[in-house]
Amino acid sequence: MPDVAGEYIDRLVTVEMRNRAMNHNVIGQIYDVARQEGGGRPITTRAAQALIDNVGPGDVVFIVTGAGYAPESPNGESDGPPGAAALARTLYWGLNAVPVYLVEENHAPPVVASSHAAGLMVRDFELAKTRKMGAALLSPPVDGQGMDVWIRNVFEQYNPKAVISIERLGANEDGIVHGSTGMRKPAVDLGGIFDEAMTRSLLTIGIGDNGNEIGFGRIFEFMKDFHPYGRECQYPDGKGVISATKTDILLPASISNWGAYGLCAMLAVMLRNQDLLHTPEAERKILEACLHAGGWELRYCTSRFIVDGTEGESSMAVIQLLRDLVRLNIATPDRGLSHGKMK
Repeated sequence: MPDVAGEYIDRLVTVEMRNRAMNHNVIGQIYDVARQEGGGRPITTRAAQALIDNVGPGDVVFIVTGAGYAPESPNGESDGPPGAAALARTLYWGLNAVPVYLVEENHAPPVVASSHAAGLMVRDFELAKTRKMGAALLSPPVDGQGMDVWIRNVFEQYNPKAVISIERLGANEDGIVHGSTGMRKPAVDLGGIFDEAMTRSLLTIGIGDNGNEIGFGRIFEFMKDFHPYGRECQYPDGKGVISATKTDILLPASISNWGAYGLCAMLAVMLRNQDLLHTPEAERKILEACLHAGGWELRYCTSRFIVDGTEGESSMAVIQLLRDLVRLNIATPDRGLSHGKMK
């Protein structure tokens, strides 16, 4: 059953809706390559099973997100924080884990607002860890100096069992972080968090929608050739936008939030609890909280009810479809009165 459910969850979260001026008619092909590279099973099934196998009650899970910078969008965008909050909520209630957001300081307000709207408070780590009072949040040095030491200290202090990236920009082979259309971004490179996790044999998952996010190092050479900015940038001598950072599992999605929602849905199927995925009404609250906290829609950098060019109601509809898919997959077999007895 998990593979059947995962098949259709994956299909739903990879339905592409993009303006033709952006990279379009691409996500299905990227997904197929990532799925084949990972062994052929539905990717949400693999990711959910890996989390269940590696994360237990009281275990810390790092959730990394953040895209968008000043001057256009100083606190980031509406894709990323809602997905991070949704997944943190599912891990908290489904696996009794302790979610810890790892985000740059400028991205923290939308992440905190999204988490609160999802019903998961962001508290001091000791309260989150010892008294199950929600999630916690950490930020790296603002200037990115001393990252190697900071990363080692964070792993020693918090002892995570898994690290997940959702719409987190990753550096290319030259250590430069880009937007999807080849423009440099003033980001702190958080790829070292995933390198450290893999060195420690910890589970890592990357969720992204364009190739410049952490995780796409898993299919780096394919993306270099496939992406229109895979080998060039909007400045001389740039080597392309593709993130060189690998994760154990790569989940490409049409919108990164949707990939996170798909993973939440698959966990809900495996744990047999529909309510581990939030409702469409909660999705509206989460998106609005993110937008109002400065996590704007990134096309025109406004607080319109939009995520990556799609109306917020589309994200609400995806949640409804996923919830119904979960409900029907975990329901007691029942053909009703008009179809006769089951064999």
